[in-house]
Formats: sequence, C-alpha cells, structure tokens
Amino acid sequence: MATYVLIPGAGSDSWYWHRVAPLLRARGHDVVTPDLPCEDETAGLAEYTEVVLEAIGDRRDLVLVAQSMAGFTAPLVCARVPVELMVLVAAMVPAPGESPGDWWANTGQPAARRELDVSEGRDPDAEFDPGVTFLHDLPEDVAAALMARPVLNQAEAPFRKPWPLPSWPQVPTKFLLCRQDRFFPADFQRRVVQERLGFTPDEMDGGHLPALARPQELVEHLEAYRICNHAESGS
Repeated sequence: MATYVLIPGAGSDSWYWHRVAPLLRARGHDVVTPDLPCEDETAGLAEYTEVVLEAIGDRRDLVLVAQSMAGFTAPLVCARVPVELMVLVAAMVPAPGESPGDWWANTGQPAARRELDVSEGRDPDAEFDPGVTFLHDLPEDVAAALMARPVLNQAEAPFRKPWPLPSWPQVPTKFLLCRQDRFFPADFQRRVVQERLGFTPDEMDGGHLPALARPQELVEHLEAYRICNHAESGS
C-alpha cells in the first residue's frame, strides 16, 4: 500500500482533505495531511517544504497530491525525498525561477478568469465572493461547515521568492483539472499544463475544491493513477 501525502492550497489546512483521507485509509493506505504555516509571514516555500518533509518522516512509497498553490511545494518535496507519483489537482504549475506572485500574470490567469465570468454571466468587476468562486458545487452541509471554520489569512511571504528548481523533477506526474473551476478555468489549465508540462491534463467535473465537493470521484482518480504507475514501474 502507498503513503498518500495530501498538501492543501493557499489559505487552507488539513481539514480540506477530511472527506478524502478516510476513503484512502479505508483502502489500506497511510495518509499524511500536513498543516502548512500559511499565516506566517516569515514562512516561504522553503519552510512549507520542510513542514511536509517533517510530516512524511521516514515513510516511503509516497504519492504526493497537491491542491492549487501546493503545485509550487510538491515538486520541492520531490527534489528531497523519493516519490513514486505526484498528482496535481486544480493546481498552479510553476516555471523555473518564477515566483508564485508572478505566476498569475505570466500564465494569464486573471484574463482567463475574467473571460469565463463574462461568458457565464457573472460580473467580472464584482467584489470577490468565495461562495461564488469556490463553493458553488459543494454540498450545502459541507459549504456551511467550511464557512463556519476560522478564516486562515494566507501570508504573502511564499509568493515573493522565485521557485528554485532548474526544471521539473524527474517524477511521474499527473494533472487533474476540474471542468467547472471558476478560479483556474478549464481552457486555461489545458493550455498551461500543455505548455509547461508537455502533456494533456486529465479532467473531472466540479469546481476548484474537488476534495470537498467530490471526494469519492477524486479518490477513484488518485487510485487509478497509483495503480497504473505501479504497473508501469514494475514496482
């Protein structure tokens, strides 16, 4: 069995995975869900990486799953410990030397999001509403539970420094985009993944937070990736 390392996105914590982790454990896997120091203005990508490595400890057979901004952290973990598989879910894909703060303009995300809002009848100039952008496909009880939790304010520190790797790590990598993602639109993700990783991403229905909206479907994708990678590697 594998060790799944589930890394949350910006302004999030291990609770994000609370519907996924039990499903993976029920299949016999070990699951690690580190809490990143997202509110700490002294903590950047290097510190995020150290937190994940500490949570992993001496575990092996690692499958890293990176949500959103964790696309910057997961490859840094891969550069430090042996990883069997990395799965990016609705994630940012960094380029060498690019800071997370520069990623938005470099990839054209703001324009892509604006175009999607206009095409779907939303006001692109309206005040940001997390309910509209992130919670639109969550079950009502899950959305209510999320909104009742303390707000985590994402620090700016990790957005400032360049991503330090000279190239993408030599680790089997999969990308799973969400077709109804209002934050990272599907067409935008298809282009960025092809340009930066050189392959066509896989797709599932849902918005930006599939671990909360569609945990069973997400687990099925993760397990299919793991099984296929295991067969291809012969391990």
